[in-house]
This record gives sequence, C-alpha cells and structure tokens, in this order.
Amino acid sequence: VFEILFLGTSASAPSARRGLSALIVKHNEYRFLVDCGEGTQRQILQSGIGFKQLNRILLTHGHLDHILGLGGLMSTFMRWESIEQLEIFGGKSTLERVKILINEVVLAGKKAPMPLHFREITPGVIVDEEDFTVTAFPVTHRGPDCLGYCFEEKARRPFLAEKADELGVPFGPQRRDLVNGQPITLADGRIIASEDVLGPLQRGTKLVVVGDAGRTDDLVEVSRDADGLVIEGTYLDEDVEMARQFSHMTVRGAAELALKAGVKQLILTHISRRYREKDVITELQSVLPTALVARDFDNFIIKREG
Repeated sequence: VFEILFLGTSASAPSARRGLSALIVKHNEYRFLVDCGEGTQRQILQSGIGFKQLNRILLTHGHLDHILGLGGLMSTFMRWESIEQLEIFGGKSTLERVKILINEVVLAGKKAPMPLHFREITPGVIVDEEDFTVTAFPVTHRGPDCLGYCFEEKARRPFLAEKADELGVPFGPQRRDLVNGQPITLADGRIIASEDVLGPLQRGTKLVVVGDAGRTDDLVEVSRDADGLVIEGTYLDEDVEMARQFSHMTVRGAAELALKAGVKQLILTHISRRYREKDVITELQSVLPTALVARDFDNFIIKREG
C-alpha cells in the first residue's frame, strides 16, 4: 500500500487554490517528497504532516516550478526544524542547478544543518528496501535528465491465517517465522513448513509518478498494470499544438496512456490555471470515467486490486 498526499497541483505558476508541484509518497515509515515547487514548506505545515522523516527528495527535472521550494525548505531547516539527514535525488543537470540554489544562495558558505547528500541518479533502481523499491525511468520533456519514479512493493506470498488456524499455529513469533520462510515445531511435536500456510506469490502494489512529459509512447511499458499513475494534465485537447510546443501533456493524452497501459487508477496533477477545473474533469472522464483530478491536500491510498 502506498499513500499519496498532494501538496501542490498547479502548472508553471501557482493559482489562488493550487500551489506548485510537490507531493509526498508514504509507505509504512518511509516518506518521499517528489518535487519541491515554491511554497512547498508552507504546504507541508498546512497539511499537518510535518517534516519528520521527510529526508528523501526525488526531483523529476530542474525547472524552477519543481525545485524553487528547496531554497525555502533548507532555510527553514537552518532556523526552525531539524532532521537527521537530507538526500536529494535527481539527474545530473537537475542537481547542478539545485546545488547552486542551496550551496551558493541559501547556505552561502555556511555548513548545512544536517548531513546533506546530493544523489546523482540515472534510470534504474535508486532505493531498495526490505519490502519495496523505487526505480527511476527516463521521461521526455524539455532538457536532459528528466525522470519519473516507480514505487513498487516486492512480490510476496500472503500468509493464510485461516490455514494457520486449522493447523493450530499459535499467534506470536511462530507465525512470523512462517511468514519469513522458516519451519516451526508445535507443542505437540508437529512440524509446520511455511509452504503449509503461504499462498501463491503475488505482485505488490505499483505506483508510477511522472512529472512533466511531452510524449506517452515511452511511458506505456513502465506504467503497465500500475495500480496508480500520477501524471501531468497541463492542457486541454483544444490546445494540443501548444502542448507539443512546450513538451507537455494533454488531459486526453494522459487518459489514453492510462487506458493503453491498463492502469487501475489515474490521477492528474499539474493543472493549468487557464482552464476551469470542471472542464478538465469533463474531458478527462469522457475518456476514462474513473480518473481523478487532484487538488492541493488531497490524500489517496493506492493498493493492489484484490
């Protein structure tokens, strides 16, 4: 299960009701901030989620509406808040810009208030925890090193509690051992193998997060069968030529990508303030009725069907 909290859902410039690009992906005790547009620190405070454990920032690309909030966030860490360390992930050109912002403008020769790590990444697995991974993949937009991120739980065999009850396996450490693949011996001498209480291997929840994107043909496979897809929907289809000119996505294009890839839940963000929200929703749901348009502070649970 992954949880998404949208902090900013506007395109290029904020509107009265939408901040600039930022969202948080949560999985158990882990938190990832994806992009950090201007004003993100205020959105974090207003959401009530706070700064605790928010020590990994994943950047999709280096455009200002996706990184400018890092300056304010670092300034706050220098004065008011504290975290154990901060890791900022991004492509080479993105990090070059971010380093200037943080090191030369915000820190200006001072030492960061916490261990600060700039993680230059290329497509591939960038986080590998016990039960999930985060994989970066290339995205076509203006400029180099544009990335999206796939959050995916590792495949596992579900524990069959009813079967364990039938076999008389007591609650407690022995059930945990079986889940971990270790056989146990019951009080009556019977040996229970993990095979006796584990179901067939099942894939975990898959969440794909895309920032700005100018085409979809290179996103179909990475989005294939995703339980959740977050992607921009900057333009309506009536302005498709403008979308192509600026290498952005149309609402219809995002919906057609989700259909082609078999995505279970599509959520649009990065909405231009030139349109009424109801017109965006109408166009989106004319193609994919279950798709949603995110607003600031919307919270979604993404989990595998069944």
